[in-house]
Amino acid sequence: MPPKAKITDADVIHLDSDSDDDVGVGEGGEFRSLASIMGNPQLPSTNADSTMAPRETLECRSFWKAGDNFVIPKVFNPTPPGMVEHARIHPKFLHSNATSHKWAFGAIAELLDNAVDEIQNGATFVKIDKIDIVKDNSPALVFQDDGAGMDPDGIRKCMSLGYSSKKSNTTIGQYGNGFKTSTMRLGADAIVFSRSTRGGKSTQSIGLLSYTFLRRTGQDDVVVPMIDIDISNDQPQPIIYGTPEDWSANLNILLKWSPFSTKDELLQQFEDIGTHGTKVIIYNLWLNDEGIYELSFDDDDEDIRLRDENALDGKRVHTKTLELRAHISYRLRHSLRAYTSMLYLKKFNNFKIILRGIPVEQYNIADELRHPETIMYKPQAAAMEYAATEIKVGFIKEAPRFPMSGFNVYHKNRLIQPFWKVTLSGSAKGNGVVGVLEANFIEPAHDKQDFERSTLYQRLEARLKKIIADYWYSHCHVFGFQSHLDKSKRIAIPDQAPTVDSLPLPADNNSKGGPIIREISLSHGTSIRTVTMPPPHMRNSTGLISNFQPVQLNPQPAPTDTGNNLGSKSAEKLSEENIQLFRKCEEYKKKEDEMEQTVRNLEKELEEAKSKCAQLALLVDAKRKEMQQV
Repeated sequence: MPPKAKITDADVIHLDSDSDDDVGVGEGGEFRSLASIMGNPQLPSTNADSTMAPRETLECRSFWKAGDNFVIPKVFNPTPPGMVEHARIHPKFLHSNATSHKWAFGAIAELLDNAVDEIQNGATFVKIDKIDIVKDNSPALVFQDDGAGMDPDGIRKCMSLGYSSKKSNTTIGQYGNGFKTSTMRLGADAIVFSRSTRGGKSTQSIGLLSYTFLRRTGQDDVVVPMIDIDISNDQPQPIIYGTPEDWSANLNILLKWSPFSTKDELLQQFEDIGTHGTKVIIYNLWLNDEGIYELSFDDDDEDIRLRDENALDGKRVHTKTLELRAHISYRLRHSLRAYTSMLYLKKFNNFKIILRGIPVEQYNIADELRHPETIMYKPQAAAMEYAATEIKVGFIKEAPRFPMSGFNVYHKNRLIQPFWKVTLSGSAKGNGVVGVLEANFIEPAHDKQDFERSTLYQRLEARLKKIIADYWYSHCHVFGFQSHLDKSKRIAIPDQAPTVDSLPLPADNNSKGGPIIREISLSHGTSIRTVTMPPPHMRNSTGLISNFQPVQLNPQPAPTDTGNNLGSKSAEKLSEENIQLFRKCEEYKKKEDEMEQTVRNLEKELEEAKSKCAQLALLVDAKRKEMQQV
């Protein structure tokens, strides 16, 4: 890292406009002459001190209301002399654009994507943490990576609207909008520090995207103050594109509207970046409608949480509800650590996501599915060829008691739709069945929390519905369920005792038998499946009945005299009994719900009675004091 040195306004470098490195910087004149844009020639000294007034904030700190009462001028101010006339973007657009993120974690994922895309440039980590702003003792979010960093041209492209150079198959970003929407969704202001080396030239750049600054100063255009410094030599020197006054104007706006009051404090932010990397600090974090921060940093020192109102309602919670809230399909909605653990499908080899100082352990639910199957799916589209996609499907370890199902759908390794429920709500069919796939053939929406509703998407949805149905009907017998379908569909037949023309038994009949393997014939309207565990009637309290060996079942009727009650029952009889058991189960569940409601009513009555007792006790004490005074 180059040694630190004082920067003075006299030590300047005028970047040659004919230089190849200046191509992107010269575009968008709003970055060049901030002093003329602000129309304020009387600028304070660049040597600001800590006595500067406290940092200003917006009057409304709730994200969903921050765009209200924004007065848009009917007439634009004329373009200053020497500036190129250009279409303007009103500051309100920054807020409107950020509303595409309904979910704060979706905005955080966008910033993580930027760091993950830097893996191809040598990045080995991205850190997410919370710091306290000294100016007003408020929390701020910090994202830092050790990627290649951004040179002056790169940081301007990053903070411009709609620009993106990411078009490879390995990068996640593509629209050139993620940084702006994500930072503005999490807080009103963001400051970026980046250090890089390009063509033997080392630079460090600072940029400020501040909704507060734009609103408080009444701007009618998105103005982004930036400064750049050449650190190639022992003596760091400012890089000047216009005049020294412009550079000083940018610096003073950074000091006034950022969390740092002096130039030294500002430049100290580069000390932990090293020779290359990027740090983003988001401050003036948004509040919810109750006036508290959307993000909670105090519930868990190793996590960042979204407030779970269901968990904080103080009501008595049923055991099943607690189990549901403990599952990752629920936790990822409120725990950033849970969400980021599933955010990327393939595990990183030399890259870590570090949340509040603790690395996130990556998790793929497909690794622990029970009775897993892999199904190949090849998208079909006119005049388009797509590679086949693997769909892994199976029962979660909590099945069948856990009433959920769905697919984790990734795009270019990034989770887009977690636990996408393609089956109808309220249906027990498919409970516990979960799948994982990477769908690179459909395009994600701009917030990367859903997919565009294209024909390919609709065909995929229909296929996933069929996959869940087929898997359920061929595997539900594992948990003792009976599938009911007509003869045109596949059904699971009841387990039967082996017949005489089954596979021959080994000579040693006393040896312990393994699980029965059944091959069911399609000619009898049944499915062909290999079952790796014995049916219920062939188990004892310790496991398998010892005198059974692997056999090949024949789809012929079982003998009536087998010595086994279940083996002698017909499929219709077992189906009828199974339906009766289901009905009893529903009755018990209904009674359980009624009892829970009764308990809640009694608890409510008890609280009311306690309240009345307390009031009566106060009245008795008051009456007693009156009598004593008399």
